[in-house]
Amino acid sequence: MSGYASFREFYPFYLNEHSDLRCRRMHFAGSTLVLLVIVIALLTRNAAWLWLAPVAGYGFAWIGHYVFEKNRPATFTHPLYSLMGDWVMYWQILRGKVSI
Repeated sequence: MSGYASFREFYPFYLNEHSDLRCRRMHFAGSTLVLLVIVIALLTRNAAWLWLAPVAGYGFAWIGHYVFEKNRPATFTHPLYSLMGDWVMYWQILRGKVSI
C-alpha cells in the first residue's frame, strides 16, 4: 500500500476498504459502543471503563474486516488516518451519506 500525502487522499481508499455493508455495520456498532463506554466512564467517574473502548472499537471493526471484507484493516499500516476515517465514516453514516 502506498503512502498518502493527506487524509483527503487516504479517505477514498478507506471507503473502498469498507465496501461490504456488513463490515460498515460492524464499524458503526463498535464506534457506538466506544461512545457508550466513554459516557459510562464519565457518568460513573470510573476510568476503568475506558479499557473497553479500544476492545469494542477495534474488536468489531476487525471482525468486520476478517469475516466480511476479507481484507487487512488499514489500522496496521495507517493507524492515525484509519482512526480518523472511522469517525468520518461514522458521522457520514449518521448523516445518511454512507449507507449501512
